[in-house]
Amino acid sequence: MTADKILEYCLENLEGTVLVDSWGERGIFYNPENKLKRGIYVLTIKEKDGENDKSSQLNRETIYRVNLGVRKETFRKMFGSIPGRPGKGGIVDMEYDFSAINEILPHPVYAWMGWICSLNPSLETFQELEPLIREAYEYAKEKYSKRKV
Repeated sequence: MTADKILEYCLENLEGTVLVDSWGERGIFYNPENKLKRGIYVLTIKEKDGENDKSSQLNRETIYRVNLGVRKETFRKMFGSIPGRPGKGGIVDMEYDFSAINEILPHPVYAWMGWICSLNPSLETFQELEPLIREAYEYAKEKYSKRKV
């Protein structure tokens, strides 16, 4: 799978989503009829290290990370517990190799919010991510419905 194919999948299959370039990432936001400035995050693609996010070593050639926020209950089922919020520039206190390719991992910075990630997922790993992407989408729709638009 490529980053572009993942974004294309989202736009074609998740009604009411838009693609937004922000903070050096490309993101899929739930924003039907563009009623919000950006919308509600569903998924992002990060393709380079940031000042406070270097643990995935995204500066390696052709490496990207897909990130999505699932419900905390789902995160706990997958990884056991929700970690504490790391300090500025830090990563969550979890025993994972956040630079591992083609695995579903806790997000190195935002796991405390229930975010997960995968670096360069294969087609098979993407198929494992699909129901989680759907969950992130449904979760974004719930958050959107609570907003006054």
